[in-house]
Amino acid sequence: MTEQVMAAIDGSQFSEGVCDYAAWASLALEAPLTFLHVVDNHPQTAEADLSGNIGLGSREHLLEELASLDERRAKVAQEQGRLMLKAAKERAVADGVASPATRQRNGTLVETLEELERETRLLVVGKRGETAHQASEHLGSNLERVVRTLHRPILMVPETFRRPERVMIAFDGSKTTRKGVEMLAKSPLFAGIAVHVVIVGAETGDNRSQLDWALATLREAGHDAEGAIRAGEVEATLRGYQAEHDIDLLVMGAYGHSRIRHLLVGSTTTAMLRRASVPVLLLR
Repeated sequence: MTEQVMAAIDGSQFSEGVCDYAAWASLALEAPLTFLHVVDNHPQTAEADLSGNIGLGSREHLLEELASLDERRAKVAQEQGRLMLKAAKERAVADGVASPATRQRNGTLVETLEELERETRLLVVGKRGETAHQASEHLGSNLERVVRTLHRPILMVPETFRRPERVMIAFDGSKTTRKGVEMLAKSPLFAGIAVHVVIVGAETGDNRSQLDWALATLREAGHDAEGAIRAGEVEATLRGYQAEHDIDLLVMGAYGHSRIRHLLVGSTTTAMLRRASVPVLLLR
């Protein structure tokens, strides 16, 4: 089974960004690209809402009407999805991808992505879906559930594509972030891209040796790499460094421990995702 770049699209304003970043990743990784659209056919109206003091016949008639409405709504959603997939495929071909595939599934996005996890090398998603509130710092609830559920790298992208030239990894010496540095060093996705390694903490011997290891690993792989150890509140410090160095892609670790999988994404990660104006690659 060939692992591929999986790009989840819907009717949101982020879909064009998803298309372009997915095409960039597919070409860089030399991996097949598949666009995925999921039609959620859950009934829109609960039956219990109709159980007032009306005659049985009237109630059954209303339920039949609602069932018919749900069926028509699902057909419209499927047709909209097919048109979106067609447009996404055409956009990816224009970006240089030879033969992107499309898939449409019924169900929920999280369950569908979980089923396709073994086929997924990288998942590309927008910051929010079409049903999310449009406030600038709102994070789509689907995205939080996807991050908690999937064990594949997830690239969360903004609305507009900008080819990454400077990437920053938030590094703390943990197993996940060490694996992240090793992945960055060897991944064709980051070939020719300058890498910044940032540790938020005190200037200690341990932090310095961790940073030296990370920079040596990246430089041995041919990367232009630089790093910093900065004291301060984690999220504000990382955002400050990002702005200062015009970073256009962030790499962060998401927790992976089963006992806390029911919790929200770690608070720093969530805050960075909410405020991010550049793509964020989440590693598991």
